[in-house]
Amino acid sequence: MIESESLDVVLHVTRALDALDVRWVIGGSLASIVYGQVRTTMDADIVADLHVEHVPAFRDLLAEGFYVPDEATMRQAIENRRGFNLVHLDTMFKIDLFIPGRRSFDQQQLAGRVAEQLSEPAEGQLWILSPENTVLAKLDWYRMGGESSERQWRDVLGVLKTQQRRLDLAYLKLWAGTLQVLDLLERALEEASR
Repeated sequence: MIESESLDVVLHVTRALDALDVRWVIGGSLASIVYGQVRTTMDADIVADLHVEHVPAFRDLLAEGFYVPDEATMRQAIENRRGFNLVHLDTMFKIDLFIPGRRSFDQQQLAGRVAEQLSEPAEGQLWILSPENTVLAKLDWYRMGGESSERQWRDVLGVLKTQQRRLDLAYLKLWAGTLQVLDLLERALEEASR
């Protein structure tokens, strides 16, 4: 599923979030790999409900081995509902940590997360976006990016093709309408069925 070195980095960050009792979910390319087609990636996207009061402890938990932004940068990102980057110094693997926005879909991503058990029970589990939310988040990013990212589009098609019989189409269409990406979803569903 995920390269072991990259998985170790992701686990280090998610365990820090767990230690602070912060809800989180993995999205982006790693979620696409879990539900769709394998591809290379040098980063991971994590949506985490981090609050300002978590900042000092979160920085302390990652201080050894990671580039972590200064506290002011992290506080500003949290207050503005944006994101910031963490970089594992030995591997240069990057974590894009996003603070959930105020849209109902942003909250739904955390509420609808799916537990994926790791191969070694002692390693625990990863919280991954559901396949439906993976598709919706990718379509949302694709639209915001001017519909120019072939990688985002391929990820959407990969998940739709691989998960087609298991997807909740009513859920997909409802949220696609809310996110104003229903036209993209319909186009992707048509392409994926060929």
